[in-house]
Amino acid sequence: MAVIHHTTLEPTKLELLTHWLPTRSWYQSASGAPELVKAGGFRLDDPEGEVGIEFLVAADSSGPRPAAYLVPLTYRGAPLDGGEAALIGTAEHGVLGRRWVYDGCQDPVLVARLAALIDGRAEAQAQSVSHTPDKEVTAARSTADPLPAGFAGAADAGEETRLSAPDGATLRLRRVLRAEPDGRPVVPPSAIGHVVGAWGLPDGARARGLFATVHPAAG
Repeated sequence: MAVIHHTTLEPTKLELLTHWLPTRSWYQSASGAPELVKAGGFRLDDPEGEVGIEFLVAADSSGPRPAAYLVPLTYRGAPLDGGEAALIGTAEHGVLGRRWVYDGCQDPVLVARLAALIDGRAEAQAQSVSHTPDKEVTAARSTADPLPAGFAGAADAGEETRLSAPDGATLRLRRVLRAEPDGRPVVPPSAIGHVVGAWGLPDGARARGLFATVHPAAG
């Protein structure tokens, strides 16, 4: 299970994201630099123990209305081959040293582990506590067959980032999170798998919403 080192990271994740988020097509504020706080998220384990995997929810108060963004991140001890376009930045970890921080939607390790979570082969871990499952994260598939494998080719589409499997199925990550009024997100009828997560609102309440869905190839 994920081991969390309570130490320094320079620059911090939010400092890196302050520069990176405005370069994304789904970023919604046009008022200048984001004003970010960590609002939630969870982690997944890399079976090889080499890559840190985190799904970070960053809340931004810079616009006319508060926004929450889902930012999957990976942390590596060496550059990802062919990952130059996915690099968010580098940071110095107080225990692990230099870390290369990537947009996880473009990191094959994170994508494979997210598919494993939806498929029931992985378990969400607490964001800030070692060896602790995150019970606020729920994942399920609605088909008896295993989900497709090999999702790749991340491309932004509106408020989502979409990846395609060789059979045409799509994995869709919600970048702009929407809180469901009753805390029970409505899964699209076409979805054959999904992830629901939680995050904090500015008033201290907890919100729940869809983080990711899987859809079969179009007929």
